Amino acid sequence: MDGLHPVSLSPKRIAVLAGGDSAERDVSLKSGACVAEALRQRGHAITLIDPADTPLDELDWSRFDLAFLTLHGTFGEDGGVQLLLEKHGVAFTGSGSEASRLAFSKSAAKERFRIAQVPTPDYVLIHETDLRERIIEQSERIGFPQVVKPNAQGSSIGVTMVRTPETLDAALKLCFEFDTFAIIEREIIGSEWTLGVIDNEPLPLIHIATHRGFFDYHAKYEDDATQYLFEPDLDPALEQKLTETGLRACRALGTSGVARVDIMLDEAGQPWVLEVNTIPGMTDHSLVPKAAARIGLDMGQLCEVVINRLLLERDCARMRHAS
Repeated sequence: MDGLHPVSLSPKRIAVLAGGDSAERDVSLKSGACVAEALRQRGHAITLIDPADTPLDELDWSRFDLAFLTLHGTFGEDGGVQLLLEKHGVAFTGSGSEASRLAFSKSAAKERFRIAQVPTPDYVLIHETDLRERIIEQSERIGFPQVVKPNAQGSSIGVTMVRTPETLDAALKLCFEFDTFAIIEREIIGSEWTLGVIDNEPLPLIHIATHRGFFDYHAKYEDDATQYLFEPDLDPALEQKLTETGLRACRALGTSGVARVDIMLDEAGQPWVLEVNTIPGMTDHSLVPKAAARIGLDMGQLCEVVINRLLLERDCARMRHAS
């Protein structure tokens, strides 16, 4: 974490993108409001833009020095907005379109993890039109307990823990309300951890403890009983193992800027990567700001670190191109 020092930027003209039409619209609006206020307090000129109200293709992007992305879910995290901004030559926070697309598809990300030998739970991909016989056969191959998830959603929307075959149909029905593809994944029994990453720099690990059985939407954004624990007595070798596993997952997908890796630690001490979030939440309940605060970065400073790294990389890219 040596590279994550507070910076003080000259005032920038920043478009904060938040809202959109995804299932995570409400969370995105909260993230955008928090980022916008923090950056205003740091002296930047902020324009909060909701793509649901403003066609991004019609904006005069020359008015802005960069875009700060807080769009969660479809169009925000799946590479859609990134592709549009790349087309317009706009500097933006977070991963590029290709890494975003990979990370947002849980099945595509898992295949990259397997290639890079990043441990991730076994899974099968199911389409809503698949025959029931195939679904049952694939579910039995994974075994119980298992987790049913939309292939391309965030914030644990549409996720169900399935402990018995009798509850599989209801879990898939819920899942298919949010996506035409589902993944059935082996459930890892153990403790849940998350690692915030800025480029290749890790933030402090957070151990998530919730009475709800798993870290679902309510636990993430609404439940004040959810505990976010920094474990100062964590075995250094285990801490290094968890951290390096999370960093390897980000490298496997080619992420940049801020990302968050969700990891399960099983009872044998083996980490398993569940997914990488390329635009993690930036609300008062969110994990990356909590981890940043642990090393002395408030929300405004965290945002400025992200912006500073983005602008430095942009300038380096221009120099490489010019040479």
